[in-house]
This record gives sequence, structure tokens and C-alpha cells, in this order.
Amino acid sequence: MLCSLCGTRPAHTADGRCTVCAAFRRSRAGGLMPTPEGPATGRSLRSPVGLGKAVCVLLGAVAVADLLALGAGAYARQVYGDGMADDFLRFDEALADRADTLYQASGSLQVLTFLATAVVFLVWFRRVRLNAEVFDAYAHSMRPGWAIGGWFVPVGNLWLPHRVASGVWTASSPGGSNRAPAPRGLLHAWWAVLVCSELVSRFTGSAADAEEADEVLHAFDLGMATDALDIVSAVLAILFVRRLTAMQGERAAERAATVPPLTPERADRGRSH
Repeated sequence: MLCSLCGTRPAHTADGRCTVCAAFRRSRAGGLMPTPEGPATGRSLRSPVGLGKAVCVLLGAVAVADLLALGAGAYARQVYGDGMADDFLRFDEALADRADTLYQASGSLQVLTFLATAVVFLVWFRRVRLNAEVFDAYAHSMRPGWAIGGWFVPVGNLWLPHRVASGVWTASSPGGSNRAPAPRGLLHAWWAVLVCSELVSRFTGSAADAEEADEVLHAFDLGMATDALDIVSAVLAILFVRRLTAMQGERAAERAATVPPLTPERADRGRSH
């Protein structure tokens, strides 16, 4: 008999759910199905799957916006580069206006997609951090609040969120303390590209007021480099979110497998409370 929810895994509980769906199931009363709790945490697991999917969709939108900005930047650089080549003697004002409009519009789209993605990503990141506290309360060097706060610390945001993610990764690795944590290559690659993008972006901002011809073209080059890094970062972030969400599903299934199946008597007793 397959799970009544996902229809892909064998049913494990008396109500026909598999171990993964049972571990992340909400009760009809709006509460959470009891799951094994971490030492002294008093917390229960909450599914990060829906949020993870939303984050991946929004990260895809970020990548598309960055790709459009990259194209707009290349077009603007060509227009201004051609004009500077002959001291603007044959400079086409209409082309320049079009290039400026496209460049500004693509920048606005980047800001909108980034803000929407940042909000949903932080909600997802906090949820997987709280789940990780249930899996292994001793795998973390920072408290759960840093899952959000770490991103807003000047300079510290270059490494604090990575420390949080590292603890979540360790606690969420299937097998728990009985096995070594899952390889962290994806986590490190995503964070390295993200930090590089942030640093290049800061240089781009300082070059935004350039007036000399070479400086203007250099500013366009930096902007396109930032856009390219952002695209790579978004793709790696999608892979990271998908992998960590899947790891937590596997970890939850392992924990649920250690809980006795939900019998009708236990279900009635739980509803009576």
C-alpha cells in the first residue's frame, strides 16, 4: 500500500502515510504531528518543502532578471563605447536613451525579484534551522535567531550565515551522528560565489559616478561581471535549497521510523488531549 499523500512511498502509519509525510504532517486541528524532539528544545518538525519550492521559483526569476540585466549592460556598453570611439561625433542620442531605459528597467526588475526572494529565502532558512535543532541540537555554533540576524550584520554577513548553514547541513545529514556529514562542496561553492558577487557589487557601486570614458566602460564591465556572478550564485542556491530540503526529508523519515506506528488507540488518545 502506497502513501495516501505522496503516493510514492510505502505507507507506514495507521492512517496510510509514509514516514516522510508522517514526519512533516500537520494535524486537522492545525497542530503538528508529534515527532521526536531534540534535547530540551521542545520543538517539532515543520516541512520546508513548500517554502523550498517557492524559493527555487523565485531564484529562477532572479537568474532571469540578472540575465536581462547582463544583456542590457552589454548593449549600453556597446552604444557608449561606439560613441566614445569618435569623441561622440556620431553619437546616436536615441540609441543612448533606449540603452539607458533598458538598463534602468532591468535594474529595477533585479531589485524587485531580489527583495521577494530574500524574504521567502529567510523564512525557509529559519525553518530548516529550527528543524536542524530537532535533529541535532549540538551541531550548531550559533543560535537559531542568527539564521535571519546574521544576514544583516555589516561585514559579518560575509561569513555568519555560512556558519549557520554549516550547522544545519551537519544536523540534517542522513544518518545523523552515526555517519560523517554529507559532502559540503555545494554549500561552499554557493557561498564562495555569493561572497565574490557581493564584493564585486561593492566595487561596481563605487564606480557608478564615473565620468571619464574609460571609467564609464569599466563600470559597465563591473556591472556585467556582477550580473554573471549573480546568475551562477542563483543556480547554485537553487541546488543548495533543493539538496538541503531533501536531506531534511530523509532525516525526518529516519526519525519517524524510530517512532512506533500510529495505532487507532494512540490516535484517539492524542485527539482526546
